[in-house]
Amino acid sequence: MFLHLGGDFLVNQQKVIAILDLETAMKNSTSENYLNSMKVNEKVRYISEIGKEKSLIITTEGNYLSPISSTTLLKRSLSIEEQINEN
Repeated sequence: MFLHLGGDFLVNQQKVIAILDLETAMKNSTSENYLNSMKVNEKVRYISEIGKEKSLIITTEGNYLSPISSTTLLKRSLSIEEQINEN
């Protein structure tokens, strides 16, 4: 199944490695350095306007900054899993 990250972006849920709350991640110097490195090396794709990012999604295919909160993305992914288990 696919997870909607915002805008027109969908990712295969099985390829998601991590979904991080950006505000919390930026409080940790290691996470902050990692994100800054991705930005400098253009290894992150902006789904939202710069400054409106709420979560960082790390996948096997790339990294995304989303305007959707990590909590909402978690709820969406759990909803997808529930639908699969019902079928």
